[in-house]
Amino acid sequence: MSNTIALSGNDGFGRRGSRYSGRALARLDAQTDVGLADIESKAELQAARVMAVSYVGKRAMHEVAMISQLEQQLIALVPMATARLVAIGDMVALSAADVVADTVRRVHR
Repeated sequence: MSNTIALSGNDGFGRRGSRYSGRALARLDAQTDVGLADIESKAELQAARVMAVSYVGKRAMHEVAMISQLEQQLIALVPMATARLVAIGDMVALSAADVVADTVRRVHR
């Protein structure tokens, strides 16, 4: 048995049905295009969020590392200032972590 569909004008469907199905297919195609554009747009936004959080996190880690290095160098020069230098270093590191957390919250909205 053949699965071939007759394409002649005598199939009972006629021009009216052909136009209707053509419009329906065009609408479906347009809806698909809009749906894909929506998905791609959302994906781009999510990727931008990841990049923003990553950038702020990397900068914070770099700056905390530089502060820690400076802290150790100053402690070697002035051992009596150790407690104060460590306290300042800890405050800077905590503030940087707070900025990263705030970035995550703001970007996630």
